[in-house]
Formats: sequence, C-alpha cells, structure tokens
Amino acid sequence: MKKVLLTTTAMAFAASMASAGDMSMSGSVKLTYGSFGTGTVAATGGDDFTSEADLDVAATSAGGNITMSGTLEIDEVGTAAGPVSISTGALTFTYDNNDIGALALAGPDGEDDNYGDYSVAFAAGGIGVTYVKDQDSSDNSMAVTYTAGALSLSMTALDETGAATGGAAVAGNPTTITAAGKKKTTIGATYVTGPYTIAMSGDDQATQEWDASVAMKNGDTTITVAADETEMMSVGIGYTNGALTVSARQEFNNKAGVEDETEISLSYTDGALTFGAAMDSGDTGKYGDEAELVINAAYVDGDVTVAAKGTDQDEMEVSVTFAF
Repeated sequence: MKKVLLTTTAMAFAASMASAGDMSMSGSVKLTYGSFGTGTVAATGGDDFTSEADLDVAATSAGGNITMSGTLEIDEVGTAAGPVSISTGALTFTYDNNDIGALALAGPDGEDDNYGDYSVAFAAGGIGVTYVKDQDSSDNSMAVTYTAGALSLSMTALDETGAATGGAAVAGNPTTITAAGKKKTTIGATYVTGPYTIAMSGDDQATQEWDASVAMKNGDTTITVAADETEMMSVGIGYTNGALTVSARQEFNNKAGVEDETEISLSYTDGALTFGAAMDSGDTGKYGDEAELVINAAYVDGDVTVAAKGTDQDEMEVSVTFAF
C-alpha cells in the first residue's frame, strides 16, 4: 500500500510539473581583450581583459487559453527579470521595464536608449495595432498597420515630450535620457509592383519631415533612389551572390553644413569564416561599432566563436565566446 501511495504521489507531481509548461536555459561565456568605445564616447583605459557570463532561464505556460512567458536574466553584475508576456488569441501584453524600444531617445553616447515599460499588441486580418507606454513619464506610441496584397499602410502617433524635464530624466527612467523628444503623427505607405518597391512617409510636425524612395530589384542586384524634406537625394546599390554581399550608397545635395555621406559595406562568408568591412563618412569621429570604418572577422568552431574587430580610431578587440 505504501508503494502504491508513493507511486501515485510521484505521478501526480510529474503531471503538475508537465502542466506547468516548458522551461529552457541559454547563455554564453565571453572573454575579450582590447578596448572599444560607443558612439560619441571613446573607450576609457588601455587594452585589457574583460570577461562576461550570461544565463537566461525562460519559462512558458500554455495549458489553457492564456499563454504566459517570462525570463530570469543572470550575468556577472547580478540578476534581473526579463520581459514578461501574456497572450490570448490575437492580443498580447508585454512588460519589460525601460526596454520596450518604440520609445527611445539619444543618450550621452549619441545612441538611442529605450525607456518604454509595456506594450499591448493586436494582430488579425492584416491589421496590426501596437500601443507602447512609459509608466513614469506617460510618454506613449500608438502604431497601426494594414496590409492588403501589394499595399501596406501605417500610421504612428508618438509622444516623447515628457521623458526628461530640466535636463534630467523623469524618475524611474534611464538616467542617460536628458532631453525630451518629439510629438508627431507619421503616415506611411509601401506598394510593390513587379520588381519595384515604392515607399513614402510624412509627419505633421510644424517643420514636416518626409521620405520617399523607389527600389528596383534585378536578379542579385537592388538599386534604390530616395529623397527627403531637406531636398537630399541618394542612390544605393546592393548585390548578393552566394557568400558575398556588397552595398554602397551616396548622398547628394545635402543642406548647408551637412556632409554628403558615402556608405560602403562588404560581407563574405566561407564555411566557418566570416569577414566584414563597413565605412560610413557620416560617422566621422565616432567610436566602437559606430566608427567611420569598422573591420571584423569571425571563426566558428562548434559552440565557440573567435572574433576580432578594429576601427579607424585605433580601437581593437579580440574575443572568444562559448554559447549554449
């Protein structure tokens, strides 16, 4: 009788574990040597070793009509809760404090920092609606999209005016946000006909901003012509053939004081080896991955990746990463 009770208890426990949902773990261990800056901020100190360890524990429950998922993020700094998502039918609610990207403003390094707290998304019948809000400042974004065959329409109402006051971030937001953003509504349309893709967008600001482009694809080559409200014109070409991808873009007729940018990038993959190079004259004086010239190479051996990169700012970084 005792054995029967133990067996029954074990089976009930196993059933409750099974109904609880699925759990998975992923992570990485990385050793880096070098020194890299970010955006407009140069690296501090000389070349040195740094190590990182990350572990994400994700769990999902889908036993009924409601699906819920969450992640525990553990790294060398500490632990934190990752995004929590709750879905039912066509509706999804996601909470991720200061990490929902529809609300993002430039930080002191010139790169955008997210500060959205939660989103509510709906998708059905070609219609998509996403609402994002920052609970601390009440800033919000509402995006509506509609797709019917070759035509796609979008409208986004954005209010980022409360993110910072008096040159400082609102309490609860990243301290890197020191200036409020814009309030505007942007309408866009994209139409595909044969090899051509036509795209247009514009907003309702006092000084309106708009963009228009036409892209033509011919085999492995795509040519794009674009213009914006500053009367800037640009021509870009992209080419992909097997392991090789090349792109180039040139701007013309920029307004006074703004450089006509030249952008060139190349990527080549041969088995486990990848090589890349990118140059953007508009990033003069920047550091790290946003530098004017970045060259990188990587080699994958099983679960281990050996990578190296350098910039025109005499920055260098070599890393070995194990991912699982």
